[in-house]
Amino acid sequence: MYSYYQNGGKNMDTAEKELLFSLSKAYDLYHFMLMLMPEVTHFAFESIEQREQVNRFAHREENISHRFVDNKFVEQLDVNHQLKEFRENQKLTWRNHNTYLKNLYADIQASDAYKEYMEAEEVGYAEDRELWRRLYKTVIMKDERIDEILEDMSLYWNDDREIVDTFVLKTIKRFDLKRGAKQDLLPEYKDEEDREYAVRLFRNAILNELAYRDLIMQSLRNWEFDRLAFMDVIIMQVAMAEVMTFPNIPTSVTINEYVEIAKLYSTGRSGGYINGIIDNVVKRLKAEGKILKE
Repeated sequence: MYSYYQNGGKNMDTAEKELLFSLSKAYDLYHFMLMLMPEVTHFAFESIEQREQVNRFAHREENISHRFVDNKFVEQLDVNHQLKEFRENQKLTWRNHNTYLKNLYADIQASDAYKEYMEAEEVGYAEDRELWRRLYKTVIMKDERIDEILEDMSLYWNDDREIVDTFVLKTIKRFDLKRGAKQDLLPEYKDEEDREYAVRLFRNAILNELAYRDLIMQSLRNWEFDRLAFMDVIIMQVAMAEVMTFPNIPTSVTINEYVEIAKLYSTGRSGGYINGIIDNVVKRLKAEGKILKE
């Protein structure tokens, strides 16, 4: 929405294509983050091989465990048909960031999840999968170094990592050894209705711009509309589009979502008064019988 208005608000079809393209790039990021687990494992395997080679030359005996690199979940993920197709088509790799892989592997080895896994008497597929769920949640998701890498790779990935990380965690939990390389990854859209939601929300927010902004203006108290931050206006405009266009979404859910969006994309105070304004509009519309949902 912001990009549409910044570009003069003249071509909605082009803006819709850009919207869908940006969503497809988020799906690319989902695959790329899944690739990180096999690639850091490959790095670990090469590190172990180098240590073993040095030990052989030095005639030194050292028992180096291969448990981490023999992880069955990662083996299954690495040969996954969908991930393999993505890797071949997109030509993306973490191997261009070997220093990062080295540092990540060190962080993994220092983690409680890794130590407990390596010290366990026995591990099976369930433990292999749980290890990576824990590592992803406690190490990878908290690693801010990844943000710098992603920003350099794609402008579209700046804001997508947080939601993509939740999809990766869901994917890890869904993996079943019996599915082998044919294990399904999450689809880009849940269904066609899910895809249509984005386009309908965008189109309705623009087509009804004047009506939604008028509703917002009526709820302002001691504040002129043109003094509102432009980003706040857009956020409230889209929130109103969701309220009016999707009766199956509770208004409380809509308000909470757009308050969170305001915290991310606007000022520190925006969430509070956006909450107040949209809540006021919704109450007035309900009283007038123009919306019936809760």
